[in-house]
Amino acid sequence: MSQRMLWRDGRQSLRRRLMTTLLVPLMVLLLVNSLITYVGALIYANHVHDKDLINDTLTLVQMMATESPDGRVSSQAQFLLEYEPEGRNYFSVFSTRHGLIAGNPAVRPPSGMSHKGDAPLLYDVQIDKHALRAASVLISDTRDPSDELEVTVAETLRDRHQEARQILLLSIPAQALLIIAAFLLVWFGVRTGLRQLDPLTEQLANREHDLAPIGDAEVPAEILPLTRTIDGLFGRLRSMLALHERFIADAAHQLRTPLAGLSVHAERAQSSSDPETISDALNHIQRLIQRANRTSSQLLALTRAQTIAHEAGDTEPLNLTTVIPELVGLRVHEALAAGIDLGYDGSSMPLWIDGDRHRIQEMLDNLIDNGLRYAGRGSLMTVSLAREGNHICLSVEDNGPGVPPNWIERLGERFFRVPGCQEEGSGLGLAIVQRIAEWHNGSARYMAGSEGGLRVEIMLPVCPASKKNGDA
Repeated sequence: MSQRMLWRDGRQSLRRRLMTTLLVPLMVLLLVNSLITYVGALIYANHVHDKDLINDTLTLVQMMATESPDGRVSSQAQFLLEYEPEGRNYFSVFSTRHGLIAGNPAVRPPSGMSHKGDAPLLYDVQIDKHALRAASVLISDTRDPSDELEVTVAETLRDRHQEARQILLLSIPAQALLIIAAFLLVWFGVRTGLRQLDPLTEQLANREHDLAPIGDAEVPAEILPLTRTIDGLFGRLRSMLALHERFIADAAHQLRTPLAGLSVHAERAQSSSDPETISDALNHIQRLIQRANRTSSQLLALTRAQTIAHEAGDTEPLNLTTVIPELVGLRVHEALAAGIDLGYDGSSMPLWIDGDRHRIQEMLDNLIDNGLRYAGRGSLMTVSLAREGNHICLSVEDNGPGVPPNWIERLGERFFRVPGCQEEGSGLGLAIVQRIAEWHNGSARYMAGSEGGLRVEIMLPVCPASKKNGDA
């Protein structure tokens, strides 16, 4: 499916999301930059106009000293001082003895703000609800040394703001072009960067049944976590497929013999008219069916145990001191029918593990089944439970014929049966036991019993909660 078709399908585009994420900050940057430009232009305009305002004030002072012998300001000079194309400016000349000499009486610095010296004092004032910028200086009257003149010139802020806006309008196109250029560069960079995913996409698209890892070579660092996650998924799929293939191979291998036997004895029953022969063939067929049924059940149990060995499951605190005797009690009648004395020997103190009751039951059933099948009539079988350090030892021991020492190490292998054993079996029971023990973070050990039989020990870690509560 092409990228355009994915967009039409309403799916989110990483390229669009990146561009949108970058466009919004760029627009905000343009607004902030415009504001900064306007503030800077206004500061510059204020600086220039303040300098002109000081010059106008000094010019008026010089004119008062040299060109106005009577202390008056001519109408031409007053026009020049007050003229402004889009408003008006103000000035005033106050005498400490005679009051207002010229100008607007409202233009006067606040009390105590007059400044005597060579440089006029700048300040802000408001007249008729208009904000003004004013410069004021206090000088001695050359005509009357006992008198002082307060000369003030003020102007509106219109020209300052207008010049700042003009500077802003001149800078906005350049800033906008810069933002657009940056956006195009980002767009090109994003487009070029995302093209690095094309070889990886093509590589995965060309695979059919290949679940080999992608690897870290030529993979951008930003998507390396994704490819490693995919490699982990491929690994789990390979394990699952291997289990399925193994199950199919094991099923074909184990069911081949009973199915062949079924075919042979079915032909015997069909081709013979002797009732004894037919009865014997049917008996063989029944036993072969039971064998096939048990083998298929064991195969399913082994596959399930191998699958859960790679997965985390739900566990709960289990007190084996209570659970194991209950499970052993369920098998007593079957043991009596087989002529075996099945018993339990365990501590009365609580022994806790984190486990799954159904899996513990399946593990114990396979251990008991193994003893019932191979120990022989008249044997003793004991299920024991004891604490050994940070582990709990669950053991099943019988006094049957046992296993030769050179074969004990192979117990727990799939389909392994001790040579010379006459009892029927699939060789999967102890393999299932071992897988369930490993799922519980435990282990299985095989050894000779104290009376010559077989002893199987399952070591399970103690539940941490039991240590805190003092139950163990």
